[in-house]
Amino acid sequence: MNAVLAADIQAGASTRSAKLKWVIVADPSRGPGLVANATACLGAAAAAVLPDLIGGEVEDASGHVHAGLPWSGCSILAADAGKLHEIRAKAATKEGVFIADMTKHAQASRSYEEYRAGLGETGEGDLEYYAIGLIGPRNKIAKLVGGLPLLS
Repeated sequence: MNAVLAADIQAGASTRSAKLKWVIVADPSRGPGLVANATACLGAAAAAVLPDLIGGEVEDASGHVHAGLPWSGCSILAADAGKLHEIRAKAATKEGVFIADMTKHAQASRSYEEYRAGLGETGEGDLEYYAIGLIGPRNKIAKLVGGLPLLS
């Protein structure tokens, strides 16, 4: 995915016309605190794996430096638990699509080892997704999440 991302960097392009699309789809029934946590964690996961997603530092007119932000933008969409499973399963079959997910295990674990153990003992069909992050070619991502509303 890193090679695809590097080729698709369009820092000067409108987020609506860029070749790359980034979305996070969250289950709003989890409540605002868990959704906020999930989206922040998925953003961190994406930035760690795809560092070219983040633009360089920006200096304001007063000379203060501001951290770089994603040049692609990121839409936060809403879907229930069943739809999250469906989207993730379809995304896993698409070449060139990065997937990060926040499961119940991740939210409930108090250590990374506890998370790893819990996930390692749970089959895909039994995972409870709170949110998923997808990054990839605009057309592929749009087909996966088309029609979903913005999270409100």
